Amino acid sequence: MPKSTPVRAPLHTRRIPWRALATAAVAALLAAFLAPAAAQAAPPRESRPIYSYAHAVRESVWVDTGLDEDGDGTSDRVAADIVRPAEPAREGRKVPVVMDASPYYSCCGRGNESQVKTYDASGHVVRMPLFYDNYFVPRGYAFVGVDLAGTNRSDGCVDVGGRFDIQSAKAVIDWLNGRARAYTSRTGTRTVKATWTNGRTGMIGKSWDGTIANGVAATGVQGLRTIVPISAISSWYDYYFAQGAPLYDGGPDDLAGYVESDAARAHCAAEQRRLADGSPRSGDWTPLWTERDYVKDAAKVRASVFVAQGMQDLNVRTKHFGQWWDALAKNGVERKLWLSQTGHVDPFDYRRGAWVDTLHRWFDHELLGYDNGIDREPTADIERHPDQWVTSATWPPTGTRATTLHPAPGAVSGVGTLGPRPATGTETFTDDPKLGETDWAAHPTTPTPEKTGFLTAPLTHDLRVSGTSQVTVTATATTASAHLSAVLVDVGPDTIRDYADDAEGITTLENRTCWGASTPGDSACYLETAAKTADVDYTVFSRGWADLGHYASLAKGVPLTPGRSYTMTLTLAATDHVVPRGHRLALIIAGTDRGLIDPPSTKPTVAVELAGTSARLPLVGGAQAFAHATTGTTTTPAPGRLKGVGAPRTTSHIPGD
Repeated sequence: MPKSTPVRAPLHTRRIPWRALATAAVAALLAAFLAPAAAQAAPPRESRPIYSYAHAVRESVWVDTGLDEDGDGTSDRVAADIVRPAEPAREGRKVPVVMDASPYYSCCGRGNESQVKTYDASGHVVRMPLFYDNYFVPRGYAFVGVDLAGTNRSDGCVDVGGRFDIQSAKAVIDWLNGRARAYTSRTGTRTVKATWTNGRTGMIGKSWDGTIANGVAATGVQGLRTIVPISAISSWYDYYFAQGAPLYDGGPDDLAGYVESDAARAHCAAEQRRLADGSPRSGDWTPLWTERDYVKDAAKVRASVFVAQGMQDLNVRTKHFGQWWDALAKNGVERKLWLSQTGHVDPFDYRRGAWVDTLHRWFDHELLGYDNGIDREPTADIERHPDQWVTSATWPPTGTRATTLHPAPGAVSGVGTLGPRPATGTETFTDDPKLGETDWAAHPTTPTPEKTGFLTAPLTHDLRVSGTSQVTVTATATTASAHLSAVLVDVGPDTIRDYADDAEGITTLENRTCWGASTPGDSACYLETAAKTADVDYTVFSRGWADLGHYASLAKGVPLTPGRSYTMTLTLAATDHVVPRGHRLALIIAGTDRGLIDPPSTKPTVAVELAGTSARLPLVGGAQAFAHATTGTTTTPAPGRLKGVGAPRTTSHIPGD
């Protein structure tokens, strides 16, 4: 992607005959003369907090989107609240922009402390949620908080990731770059231009906010230099469904109603109906989902992408970052990645100091053009144990190979082996919607009727799974509908973040730390957090689900013919997990995963045909690493019920904090 070049101050020196340097006094004078120029010669590597936050300019504009979503006959305007340093404009210098476009600025709040925007009597923003303005404005950036269409002070209707959502933010970037019109009020005629910015914009945000960053980047809009999506959606179909299996008991119309403003609620019934009609609970892919699929447009992305994701996020699951990451890689997009053990948690709340420092350096590099070396550092940071991080030069690591493993019958029906050789035979399970992955993984070596499991022997060497796995299942159901779940389990003791807890792996403490400058109305100080951990005997580290009736196509599910076999490949959530020496790798295949997918209309008994069933895992070192890790013998844990985290909490259909 095009890079901005840092301004390098020229080294100006006066030509002085060497004979004139005969005395020490003259030499000292020359040294004093040269010192400032030499200091200016070094290119800047870090923006410094040299500007006043207390005296920053706070203003609001309403940007014309060019769309009339609410059908009132006038073009919708979206509100953008701005905090920017006053000094650069007075000195004739332009600043870049950090932008967070969100539907949550009034209804629900942002961050661990659920902050909302507040305003003074004149309607100017007083408190901007999160630390971005406090930290970056003194360092020479503007911060822009955009209310998505139909929320807070913006016109229009909420369309949940559709073109109005995306245009809400894209229009602001167009305005920042002189391509759109903005006004000083919601209904007035007085226009305003963004003369204070160079147009270089970096978008950031968690969940829905980060999703908008993905969607805007997929338009290829000029001026958007980088995005930082945190636990963000890349395809809205995959938020509500997993290959035909419904994931939540709501739909995008419910979500729109949750965040829309009172004004939108009064005018947007037609949009609500369109959302409901376009997202049937059948799990069929409709045009509504095509509009909200950003992965298909990855080739248009001009911006660099810095992804942060919790590997145990069961709200916005890691399939979203995995498919987005892979699509961006195919198109040569510059990328960086953080993967934590948490659930749906912002890096500010699990690795605060390192996150702020890395984000600072990333924006300095991408928006100011500073050569600070961040582009030459390892691509990925991965949390291997709570608060213990490793790096990976590339991700997935060089040498990662898709390796096919096959389930085979074991000595006891319902508990088989997992290895490199194909096998024949059949294993059966009966769907029990009252049970889920934690129940299955608690009995990996014991046959139970609701699952079938396959395990390696205890590993003699570590085995690293890095990337997206696929499990192909050939199955016969006794009824006309059946759902499938496939989970990968690390069987062995460990201490992990307690992602199933309500806080999803963190504990909020009572002390505060400060990240930037404060004003009486906008504090830069936030409650600290610590890792909330659990001691476990197993860890479910990847999972995937599907409706077998969608075996042929996501476009249309069909009733199954009892007794007929069908083959379907489940795409599992992307991950980076090391199964340590002495542990066992398990593949479990079952039906309804309680609390994570809705059950089918029937409770089928499913026969899994082993000859047509396999797991394709991205192993670092490939088949050779698997052979190495499964050579020899180690102590086998005694069979019995194992302990994991509590059952995953029932996830809401709100992709926010």
